[in-house]
Amino acid sequence: MILSQLAIPIGAVPINFTHVSIFMAAGLLGKKYGTISQVVFVLLGAFGVPVFTGFTGGIGVVIGPTGGFIVGYIACAFVTAFIAERLGTSVKALLLAMYAGWFATYLPGIVWFMLVTKTGLLAALLVCLVPFLLGDIIKTILSAVLVNRLHVIIKQSIGEAA
Repeated sequence: MILSQLAIPIGAVPINFTHVSIFMAAGLLGKKYGTISQVVFVLLGAFGVPVFTGFTGGIGVVIGPTGGFIVGYIACAFVTAFIAERLGTSVKALLLAMYAGWFATYLPGIVWFMLVTKTGLLAALLVCLVPFLLGDIIKTILSAVLVNRLHVIIKQSIGEAA
């Protein structure tokens, strides 16, 4: 939740670090609990707890222009964890899983944005996708490396505790 607050407002869709927390949850908690964590996050925000970017919350945010991205967080966690559970936690496997997770966020996010704002596909891509691509690449690499390293540390800790 805290990573949602690290944001740079650049227009209708701000740059934020929410996906780092989603990828961490998916990569460390797995498909079931990683997805549940995002369901709880979205429900808290929908019920008015200020967990979304800029300390916002409420159903108005969820049904607003960025609502599809918020709902897409749930799909992102599921898809990322589903793929990671099958391919493993190498950085390469995690990158693949996380990029699939981005797609699971961007697809409903862009479609929702188009419907709410009555914007065409090209205009929506220029607002909702293009400005974020470089940052998304950086956040994905950071997340993959973090999840990979944390898996190593967790395995070592469990091995030492046994």
